[in-house]
Amino acid sequence: MRSRPSQTEFVALVAMLFATIAISIDAMLPALPEIAATLSPETPNAAQLVVTSFVLGMGIGTLFTGPLSDAFGRKRVILVGSGLYALCALACYFAPSLEILLAARLCQGLAAAAPRTVAIAMVRDLHSGREMARIMSFVMMIFTIVPAIAPLMGQGIIALGGWQSIFLAYILFAGLSMLWLGLRQPETLPAANRRPLHLGTLWSGTKHLFTHRIVLVSTLLQTLTLACLFATLSSLQGIFERQFDRAESFPLWFALIAVASMSGSLLNSRIVMTLGMRRVVRRTYAGVLILSLMALGTFTSLASGNVSFAMQMIWSIGLFSMMGLTIGNLNALAMEPLGHMAGLAASVISSLATVGSVILAIPIGLAFNGTSTPLILGVTVLTAINLILSLKTLGEPRA
Repeated sequence: MRSRPSQTEFVALVAMLFATIAISIDAMLPALPEIAATLSPETPNAAQLVVTSFVLGMGIGTLFTGPLSDAFGRKRVILVGSGLYALCALACYFAPSLEILLAARLCQGLAAAAPRTVAIAMVRDLHSGREMARIMSFVMMIFTIVPAIAPLMGQGIIALGGWQSIFLAYILFAGLSMLWLGLRQPETLPAANRRPLHLGTLWSGTKHLFTHRIVLVSTLLQTLTLACLFATLSSLQGIFERQFDRAESFPLWFALIAVASMSGSLLNSRIVMTLGMRRVVRRTYAGVLILSLMALGTFTSLASGNVSFAMQMIWSIGLFSMMGLTIGNLNALAMEPLGHMAGLAASVISSLATVGSVILAIPIGLAFNGTSTPLILGVTVLTAINLILSLKTLGEPRA
């Protein structure tokens, strides 16, 4: 029997599987102006849909990949999904119009759901509770490196071969992750523990998920939190270009934001074992809400300039840090009572949260008017709802 990799290697592998999503989104950001100029010059905001169509596909695909991994094993589903992801990247490379590109990106997102969702089930196969939250914090911390370098990578690829060549990099990335998983990671779900893929079983299992109040609450909180993230990713490049005239240096500033926001995951890994997941989540939402209100006040009085740019950077770091302090904890809270059906649970929760977040994020992104005000206003409202919901529902568990 193949020996398992060390915990350090396992964390790094899971982070790379997660990074399939980050690189698929963040490397595209520097390309949005060129995509708009090439494929949708009359409606430049439509280029944002290259990001949200991928996320929508991922959300839909997430609904199926977990149950498939419960039935056929984690590794097989990840490997097949990664292979399809690479094929869709090739279709994106040759897309002649925005409509075909969006369709190919939707399909690419469907395939990318496999490494992203099933990786969570792999972690749950081996860990639970606060230990799972701690592992996920380390995963998110390493995973954050990819958003830091992805826009720089995208900018370099665009300079060398045009924006279409970014999709060739996706093919290479998928190949490397498949090779690492295939050679180093044993299957985490034994055949004896697999669940047959029957529609009736899946439906009854899905209904069972939401008999747990914490699953419903976690899904709602993740939906609103991810909506903040995707709206920000859709708008940030345009904000740097049009409000602050920093389009050329955007990848460098984005890298700084991503690296600085690693502090959220690092902080969570240090405090979650003592404060508990619920308390960390509540305090994080309160902090981000205060920061967003401060940012709104700044941009109301100052449309541009160094003070506004500094506030934009601080707010962006706080927003991205929120991911490391909430998403892993919310996943762990939801998955704690569901170890016997981790694949289905990871799929349903992630799918509902992702699709719901895209529905909320698209209008915020399309409201972009050359300033960050629509974005920060939208995030303020969503974070306020999150704080109220978490205060009312995420009380400390009874002894």
